[in-house]
Amino acid sequence: MATVDTMDLSGGQPQRTRITMRLAAAVLLSVAIASLLLAVPGLRGVGSQIAHMRLGWIAVAGALELGSCAGFVVIFRLFFDELPAGPARELAWTEEGSGALLPGGGVGALAIGGVLLRKAGMSTRSIIDRSSALFFLTSGVNVVALIAGGVLFATGGAGGSFDLLRAGLPIGGALVATLAVLAIPPVVVRSPHRPWPSWLVDLAAGIDRARRSVRRPSWRLVGAVGYLGFDIAALGATFAAAGRPIAAAPLILGYLIGYLANLVPIPGGFGVLEGGLAGCLIAYGASPTQAAAAVVVYHAIAFWIPSLGGLAGFALLRRRLADGAHDGAAQPCAGTLIAQPAMS
Repeated sequence: MATVDTMDLSGGQPQRTRITMRLAAAVLLSVAIASLLLAVPGLRGVGSQIAHMRLGWIAVAGALELGSCAGFVVIFRLFFDELPAGPARELAWTEEGSGALLPGGGVGALAIGGVLLRKAGMSTRSIIDRSSALFFLTSGVNVVALIAGGVLFATGGAGGSFDLLRAGLPIGGALVATLAVLAIPPVVVRSPHRPWPSWLVDLAAGIDRARRSVRRPSWRLVGAVGYLGFDIAALGATFAAAGRPIAAAPLILGYLIGYLANLVPIPGGFGVLEGGLAGCLIAYGASPTQAAAAVVVYHAIAFWIPSLGGLAGFALLRRRLADGAHDGAAQPCAGTLIAQPAMS
């Protein structure tokens, strides 16, 4: 067994200040959205709809969001199995919290996770390989869900109606993106002597790792399905809370397409995600007032549960380091040393 370097997460005031500022920004944006709902005459109907939502269904949405977070922890551990269970769970939760707090969503989470894993002693190459495998596998589940939702909608299943344009464009886009990604490893492998950037080589390795994980199934693959499925179900539960349940096909399509708005670099996606999700759901037939109310409540749940869980995971990592520093004061580097097999 090889020992990795110290994870320097105890790094003090600057890190705590950044986290505090992000949380403060999230609170201020939440208050701003609530103020708009109360102050703008055209939005007061949405505020009234939220006030009359059924608390039982909101609780169900919260439970489903927790299930989604647990699914991410499960699939994270498939690709980072060298890490001990405790630190791996804490890192997974920290990534989820980072994805909720940082602009860009999952991209920001991968960046934060990469920094922490590098400080843990994992090589940059292995981080890119494993993180890209995690990203492409979870994205692959999104693509499958998008195609399934499009087929349901196009065939009129689950309450949808035949609409080739609204169903065909998502399916076509998903297939083109999938083929483009799957083409990367063969292109890189067949031209090994070309001066490919190292990150592209590692990215290709990550895509291959994701494909191998599907060919050699592990029970942890259910985590990727749960990560997406429970999150979509949480949005569906907020529609039920608003008194207007939505069919599966428009829910899936509206969710997956609407979430593209989260690429806009706004902390927490406040404002842009609500607009993207509500706009897409309305385009797929949802009632405007109920859609806006459901999306606002869903985003509050989908933001605060991962964020608070991520803060808890980060705090546990810091405590682990503090305990290690106390128990191993004679070591040249203070902190917890996480043992794992040597990695390339």
